[in-house]
Amino acid sequence: MQTPENTLKTALVAGQVQHGIWLTSGTAVLAELAGNAGFDWCLIDGEHGPNTVSEMLPQLQALAISGTQPVIRIASAEAWMVKQALDLGCQTVLVPMVDDAKKAQEMALAMRYPPDGNRGMGAVLARATSWGAVTDYPHSANAQMCLLVQAESAQALENIDAIAATDGVDGVFVGPADLSADMGYPGQPDHPEVEKAIDHMIARIVAAGKIAGIITFDESRFKKYAEKGVTFLGVGGDMAVLNGALRGLAARTKA
Repeated sequence: MQTPENTLKTALVAGQVQHGIWLTSGTAVLAELAGNAGFDWCLIDGEHGPNTVSEMLPQLQALAISGTQPVIRIASAEAWMVKQALDLGCQTVLVPMVDDAKKAQEMALAMRYPPDGNRGMGAVLARATSWGAVTDYPHSANAQMCLLVQAESAQALENIDAIAATDGVDGVFVGPADLSADMGYPGQPDHPEVEKAIDHMIARIVAAGKIAGIITFDESRFKKYAEKGVTFLGVGGDMAVLNGALRGLAARTKA
């Protein structure tokens, strides 16, 4: 067996907009439902969702059946968390709260085996190699890994060029919610100053030749961000969609 191609990375590097959804329910059933819905990727959220490593595994298995590419957002910018996500078999990892190039480089090294990084050599015992069946994995895995780091603070805004220029960082994801809060506008990601900062970061990421990402629940912004060069585009969350559908149905039954 060969290391599978990270088709999400291939598409993003080619400049193709890839739309995806956040999974925060912690259930494989909703992961399977989302995977079969037609998204390009589904992100299992380990930062704000109730997703432990054990709970991520069945969701990855459900997504594998659907063919939709998985992404894992780890809880914090820690090398051991990167290792766990990769050994689970996920090839694309989103790392929150990366404020400078030093942290970005640390995460880039954690994503790859020596000599390109310092990832631990334990995948022969893990799902990433189908428990040893993918024999060339230590030699071919690095090329398929995709690291996206989140720039979501005033410090990251200041350091955006250095973060985007970091070797091994495939893309930078702008986090509107935390950025707005750190800029002094909590709950106001559409504040003019925040929007100005977001546009600036997207422009600098694209100028660096890296993948630019963002999430918005506002459908009117999908095309806008794509036109600015965003290709990793989050368009919603499973629980938000379900909540809206359930409340809408309940309201209509009582109308």
